[in-house]
Amino acid sequence: MHIHFHKYQGTGNDFIILDNRSHQYNTLHTAQIKMLCDRHFGIGADGLILLNTVDGYDFEMKYYNADGHESSMCGNGGRCIVQFAYTKNIIKNHCRFIAIDGEHEAVIENNGWIKLKMKEVTEVHKQHDDFILNTGSPHYVTYIQNIDDINIVQQGREIRYSKTFEQQGINVNFVEKKETSIYVRTYERGVEDETLSCGTGVTASALTSTSYIGKQRIEVDTLGGKLAVEFNKIDDSHFNDIWLCGPAVLIFMGDIEN
Repeated sequence: MHIHFHKYQGTGNDFIILDNRSHQYNTLHTAQIKMLCDRHFGIGADGLILLNTVDGYDFEMKYYNADGHESSMCGNGGRCIVQFAYTKNIIKNHCRFIAIDGEHEAVIENNGWIKLKMKEVTEVHKQHDDFILNTGSPHYVTYIQNIDDINIVQQGREIRYSKTFEQQGINVNFVEKKETSIYVRTYERGVEDETLSCGTGVTASALTSTSYIGKQRIEVDTLGGKLAVEFNKIDDSHFNDIWLCGPAVLIFMGDIEN
């Protein structure tokens, strides 16, 4: 199969994006997607996204993890596909699209950042001093000190494959509190490794940080760069009007036979 692709990154979280409005990539299967995402034998990416047409929306986002399997919502990928759609003249500076977790809205700001509206969060479960919540994908959030001194992959894998989570999997976020912001590192299921950034993980971390930082816009540092999360806090377990804000950049485009 001949594939024309664009590769984007959002704070270092990188994605292969395919324009599937003509349905030419409907037959892509798990092994092909896994190979395309392989950093040694393919293009290399944390995931692959199809842009599909759908009635009632500007487009549909269909997201696959690097293991080739369709996955839950990806916040950084959502911003990247919005930038892709804007570049392809599919949308203007505002859009509505549908993803696996429902409807999303996005705005391209004058500074080039993209604001992506995330799903409402109505449950936050506390486990000792840690948090479990779903921001479009399931997340485990733990607060630590000296975050750069720990083995993120080893400790993330221990939680992700623990008896509680091994069947469905969970993304694991390690968060260090700063004076007015947070620093987040994430182990992602499906990638089964640390990524430079995780949009839904940053969102989950920002929402839980309100217990410590009394603001409704949280600045977030990741290995891949800076993001921000804006939201309305109803109580400790209920948040709405959630927006993930950050950049989305084209890295390169090309063609590959798969």
